[in-house]
Amino acid sequence: MAENKKPKKREYAAFSLKDNLKEIGTTFATGDWKTKLSFLIMGFGPLMRGQIVKGLLFLFCEIAFIAYMIGFGAKYMVKLPTLGTVETQKIGRKTVYGDNSFLILLFGILTVIVVAAFILVWRMNVRENLIEETALKKGKALPSNKKFLASLLDENFDKTLLALPCLGIFVFTVLPIIFMICVAFTNYDKNHQSPTNLFTWVGLQNFRELFSFGSSGFGGTFVTVLIWTLIWAFLATFIDYFLGLAVAMLINKKGIKLKKLWRTILVLTIAVPQFVSLLYIMKMFGNDGIVNGYLMKWGWISSPIPFWTNPTLAKVMIIVINIWVGIPYMMLIATGLLMNIPEDLYESARIDGANPFQMFVKITLPYMLFVTGPFLLTQFTGNLNNFNVIYLLTQGRPQSMKLVGNAGYTDLLVTWLYKMTVTETNYRMAAVIGIMVFIVTAVISLIVYNMLPSVRDEEGFQ
Repeated sequence: MAENKKPKKREYAAFSLKDNLKEIGTTFATGDWKTKLSFLIMGFGPLMRGQIVKGLLFLFCEIAFIAYMIGFGAKYMVKLPTLGTVETQKIGRKTVYGDNSFLILLFGILTVIVVAAFILVWRMNVRENLIEETALKKGKALPSNKKFLASLLDENFDKTLLALPCLGIFVFTVLPIIFMICVAFTNYDKNHQSPTNLFTWVGLQNFRELFSFGSSGFGGTFVTVLIWTLIWAFLATFIDYFLGLAVAMLINKKGIKLKKLWRTILVLTIAVPQFVSLLYIMKMFGNDGIVNGYLMKWGWISSPIPFWTNPTLAKVMIIVINIWVGIPYMMLIATGLLMNIPEDLYESARIDGANPFQMFVKITLPYMLFVTGPFLLTQFTGNLNNFNVIYLLTQGRPQSMKLVGNAGYTDLLVTWLYKMTVTETNYRMAAVIGIMVFIVTAVISLIVYNMLPSVRDEEGFQ
């Protein structure tokens, strides 16, 4: 009988903090003088053992870190707890600038991350010394410098290839997100603009203000905007989905002539840039637009219809116009998928006496929902943050004295966030709303994702 082979564990795997600390202590206690000195001078051990490239890389990281901290990072990191205390003053005709809270927060966060990265590299340095010492004690030869460099283009090519993209993601995505989250815990607004005025940490005050339902709180406005955001995302997603599917089935039906013409007409709405068509529609349905103009000219109405000034009518108009924009995308997707449904299923259903509606409910719809489930989730998430349709049509209007923060009745959370940033310059509340947008989107996405048939039953249609 073949012996049961247990999977080999990684020889130097240490994942928990306790294991890491234990390994670091053991390495220092049992290591030679080269290893011990490497705890202070990174790369010293590899250099002394002939691993020149590795040793120089570790040493360069330490030198670069020390130079960064002394020349730039330390002064911002020290001021991070207060975000600055020296205010800008005007002495006579001369302006003496003090601390800049914005730069302190930005570069302070960057420095904290650099320190964390340095600790990680230092840990790798300790691990490398352990690996080298263990290999030498077992009588194994260490890889040459040439072999190490060659590995960067072979078995370690993934690290070489992804180094620059990962750095770009960190600088342009991760760092701004962390900065935005931190802003939510400050009083950074139009009254605290750097470098003229300092801003500071306020803890959870902004979150309490968001959920406060008093006269000056944002609670009522937040709930109003959130409910409309969820209603809009649901209707915009599923109305477009089912109407697009219906149009695709109608065009694909046997006996329909000029199928290519009908598809081309629908696709033309995609070909025209969305900002052009939506701005044109906004003007067309305005109080002085062509629609109201002709209706009044023909005597059908005596005063303009408030398409954009009545809250309910404005929301209905947005949903209807989004149908015109969204149906062609779904029609193209559904057209390809409908052709892949086996005709034998429909033939068997007809023999069993099923009518067209029953075949749609039992065959077409389950297949479409199974295949397009992830697409539906993506569309729903996109509609939660659909900036273009809302802002180009109404800019969030109509406004109301009942809503604070310059919010309008047709604002989504994302458009409200934009107006809070650009118009109100209320960065602290905009950051809080940004966090809430993420929470709402993440929670809904995770719940719906786990409910998708394609996730729960991957083999269902195979």
